[in-house]
Amino acid sequence: MQGAFLSDSKKPKPIIFGCAGTRLTAEERALFRRADPFGFILFKRNCENPEQVRYLILEFKQAAGRDDVVIAIDQEGGRVARLAPPHWPKYPAARAFGLMYEQDPDWGIEAIRAYSRVVACELAKLGITINCAPVVDLFNPEGTPVIGDRAFSDRPGIVAGLARAQIETFLANGILPVIKHLPGHGRLKADPHELLPKIEASRAELEMLDFMPFELLKDAPLGMNSHAVFTALDPDNPASLSEIVNRDIIRGALGFDGLLLSDDLTMKALAGNPGDLARRAINAGTDVVLHCNGNASEMAAIDMALEPMSDAGWARWMHAKAMIVQPNAAYNPSEDAARLDVLLGGLAAAQA
Repeated sequence: MQGAFLSDSKKPKPIIFGCAGTRLTAEERALFRRADPFGFILFKRNCENPEQVRYLILEFKQAAGRDDVVIAIDQEGGRVARLAPPHWPKYPAARAFGLMYEQDPDWGIEAIRAYSRVVACELAKLGITINCAPVVDLFNPEGTPVIGDRAFSDRPGIVAGLARAQIETFLANGILPVIKHLPGHGRLKADPHELLPKIEASRAELEMLDFMPFELLKDAPLGMNSHAVFTALDPDNPASLSEIVNRDIIRGALGFDGLLLSDDLTMKALAGNPGDLARRAINAGTDVVLHCNGNASEMAAIDMALEPMSDAGWARWMHAKAMIVQPNAAYNPSEDAARLDVLLGGLAAAQA
C-alpha cells in the first residue's frame, strides 16, 4: 500500500536489512519472517527494472508479514543513485544545485524543488517510503571523494537552505527524507567504507561550521549518524557507537530529536561481530541500525542480538510518519523534469 507506514500495534526489531539480489531467496524469506525488521533498503544490485523492484518490495512485505514495512533507498543523484539508466533518469549530484544557489538562490531552490518532486514521484510509484537524502555534510575539496560532490556547498547556510527545500518537498510528496551524516563528516580524509576515519578538528571548529546545518535542520524527521571518530568529542568510538556523540552532541548540542539511523554496519570502518555492533549502536543511542550487504548469517546474528524497538525510538517514528503528506495521484512529473533540464542546462552554459 503506497504511503502506508507501521502501525503502533507492534514494535518491530530496530533494523533495516538489505538483500542479496533481485528476488528473495528461501533463506531470506524465512529470516525476515522470523526477524520482523523495521524495514528494508534497496541497492543497485536489487534494482533491475520497475516491475522487478515493485515485485521485490511485495516480497519484502510478504516475508515481514506487514504491508506497511518501511522500504528505504539512497537516491541522492550523481554517484549515489540506486535507480539508474536505462529505466530511470540520471540526475546530477547535490553540488550542482549548490553551484546554482551560489549564483542565484532562487535558481538553486527552484531546481532542487523540481528535482525532489520528480524523484519523490519515482520512489512513490515503486512503493519506496524513505530516501536517505539529503547529504548535509559540508563540501570539502581537500577531503576524501566519498563525500565530494554529494555535498551542496562549503557554506553552512547554503547547505541548510537547499536541504530544507529538499526535506519539505520530499515530505509534501509522500517520501520521508534522512539528513546525513550527523554530526557532520565533510572533513573525512578516509573512506569509512574501507577504514575507520578520524576527524581531528576542535569542537569549536566543528561548532562554527560542520554542526551548523544540522542544527538548523534539527526538526528533520530522520537522520543518519557517522562512522567517523571525532577526536575532540569521543576519541575512542565512532559517532555511530558513541553514547557521548549521540547523547551530548546530536541530541544535546544540535537538538536533533528525529529517528536516528546508523550508517551501514557492514562498512569496514567497524570491526567486530555484527550482532555486537548492532547492540552497541542501539545502546549508544541509535534508534535503528542498517545492515546492507545482504549476508544472511550476519543478519541472523543481528536478529538474535536485538530486542524490539525502544519506546523512545517508537515515539520518534510516530512523530516522523505524522509529517508525511500523501502524494498527489494526479501529479505528472514530466513538466518538472522538463523544467529541471532547462535549469541544469543554464548551469552547464554558465560553466562553459
